[in-house]
Amino acid sequence: MVTEVPVYLFTGFLESGKTTFMQETLEEEEFNIDEKTLLLICEEGEVEYDPARFYNSEDVFFEYVDSEDDITPEKLESLRAKHNATRAVIEWNGMWDLKNLYEKMPAGWMIYQQTMFADAGTFLMYNENIRQRTFDQLAGAELIVFNRCVKDEKFREWQLQVHKICRVASRSSQIVYEFSSDDVLLDDIQDPLPYDMDKKLLVIEDQFFAEWYRDINENQDDYHGKEIIIKGRAAVGEGLAADEFIFGRHVMTCCEADITFAGLLCKGSEKKVSKLSNGQWVEIRANIRNEFTGMYGEVGPVLYCSQITKVEPCKPEVATF
Repeated sequence: MVTEVPVYLFTGFLESGKTTFMQETLEEEEFNIDEKTLLLICEEGEVEYDPARFYNSEDVFFEYVDSEDDITPEKLESLRAKHNATRAVIEWNGMWDLKNLYEKMPAGWMIYQQTMFADAGTFLMYNENIRQRTFDQLAGAELIVFNRCVKDEKFREWQLQVHKICRVASRSSQIVYEFSSDDVLLDDIQDPLPYDMDKKLLVIEDQFFAEWYRDINENQDDYHGKEIIIKGRAAVGEGLAADEFIFGRHVMTCCEADITFAGLLCKGSEKKVSKLSNGQWVEIRANIRNEFTGMYGEVGPVLYCSQITKVEPCKPEVATF
C-alpha cells in the first residue's frame, strides 16, 4: 500500500526569500503538530536555517540535494524512509527544471501547496533571461509572493507588468506584494475575459484562442451548455472514432521552445469528419458538454459540432497570450 506524502514546495531564484519564509513556517505551532518533516534543500543561499527556533526541531530532518541528477523517485523515497517522515518540505533550486521534479516524485507523493517567491528588484531580469524557468514556477504556484517591493510612483506600472506575466502562466494564482513584514498588498487587478461569458453563444476571435483554451480548462463548468464559434486546426488519426477529431491550435505560452498543440475532443457527423485532413484549418460551431472520455481519462469539455467549415489559416498561426 502506497502511503500518501504531502509535499509543500517552495520555488524561486536565489535570494528570493524562500528560506526566510520556510523558517517562519516551521516555527508555527499549527503547521508542526504531530508531523515528521523531511526538509529537502536543493539550494543554499546567504540566509541559514535556525533549527532551535522550529516548533518541533527534533521532528525536522535536513537533507541536501546538490545535483539535479539526484532527483529520482528512489533517492527521494529513500530520504523520506530514512527518517520515517510523514511529509516533505522542499526548497527548490530555481535554476533546475521544475518539470523534472513533477515527473520524478515517488508514488504517493502529492503536492499539497506550491508557493513561488520573487525579489521584486530582479524578477523582470530573470523573466527576460530565463523565461522558461520563470514561467514553469509561476504556472504551478498557488501563491506568488513578490518581496522587497518599493512603494513609489513607479510601483503601479511595475505591478501591471508583472501581473500580466503571472496571468499568462496562471489565471488562478493569488499574487501578493510585500513592502515589509507588516505591509503587504494583495493583487487587486481584474482580468476580464476578452469575450462575454453572459452570452449563450461565444464567438472567439482568432487572437483570443489561447486565453479561451486556458480558461475552458481551468473553469470548465462555466462553459458547459454554451455554444461556440471558433477557428483552429483539425487533427485526425488512429485512436479516434469515425465521428471524432481533435480541434485546436499550436500555442506558445512562454517562448518558441514551449510551443505545443492545445486541443479538445470534437464530435461531428461521420460524413463531415471523414472529409477532414490532418492539420486542416476549420471554423466550427459547437455545443460544449463536460463529460468523461477515455481520451481525457477524466471529465472534460467535448465540442459537439453542428457546423464544420474549411477556412484559411489564422494569422499568425501560432496562438499567444
